[in-house]
Amino acid sequence: MVQLSTGLIIAGAYADKIRKTLFAQLRDEIKSGDITPQEVARAAAELNRLLYHIIVDKLKSDKGDVVRARIEYELEEGRIKWHYDTLRLEYFKRVPDEEVSKVVEEAVAHVEAILERAPTYTVEKLLVTSYGDHIFTIKMDEREIGALMVTPVNEETALVRGAVTEPAPVVIKRARLALAGRSLDEAVQQSIADILKTGESVEAEEAEKAIKEIKAIVEEEQSKS
Repeated sequence: MVQLSTGLIIAGAYADKIRKTLFAQLRDEIKSGDITPQEVARAAAELNRLLYHIIVDKLKSDKGDVVRARIEYELEEGRIKWHYDTLRLEYFKRVPDEEVSKVVEEAVAHVEAILERAPTYTVEKLLVTSYGDHIFTIKMDEREIGALMVTPVNEETALVRGAVTEPAPVVIKRARLALAGRSLDEAVQQSIADILKTGESVEAEEAEKAIKEIKAIVEEEQSKS
């Protein structure tokens, strides 16, 4: 099967994007005669009718809103068969300019207080690996934003690595955590803000990759139990 994705695009342009993308994906098949341009156009129109029902009729979308549609399909004897059970739609509602401007003006008026306000992080231990590493998930306002792997060195020190994606992407490659008579869990919870300050600012993709690597360890450990 092949996946068609519109990418992020304004709602008023999704139909044209689907048609162009489908023709581009099937360029070679059209040239070889495995499928006709008329069939590609038919299939694009079929999918667009369904998306119109969802985006316009049901979601009441404005043309300035943003959508991304993804769906898989296959060719069967010269026809395109959509696998509608794979259809996924992301929808982002446009906020009116006046509302955005009001929020921006209010934030700018209190910029110093906002920048001085430290984010409130919480950590939750997920497990201890078979190698003795303590793995935590990091949350901010109940949203999961990152993960940490903490390795005890001795009774006084632990090594920390991990990443967060909010409020800005940061990767902690190797930070030292002083336990100072605290349990490891207490030290991580009480020092999480300082730990993250030692991290390196990175692109979101790099932070997400580091988090996925830690989550993969969690999944591997859970599969053993």
